[in-house]
Amino acid sequence: MDSVASYIIRIYRFERDRPKSLVGVVLEAGKKGKKAFQSCDELWEILNSPVESADADSTEKGTIRNTTRNSR
Repeated sequence: MDSVASYIIRIYRFERDRPKSLVGVVLEAGKKGKKAFQSCDELWEILNSPVESADADSTEKGTIRNTTRNSR
């Protein structure tokens, strides 16, 4: 049975005269890590990649680890 995944897509840059120039990150709901993309093709590749298991290592190419620390 196929799994359904939910994503949050953050687009940081898009140029109207160059529609393939799209820059942002993809977050899969309920999972740690982000995958960066720099074109429509890369975004499509991320969204069409097989859904990873919850314990999969997130060190693959294009993955950004969250290094933000809470300061109090």
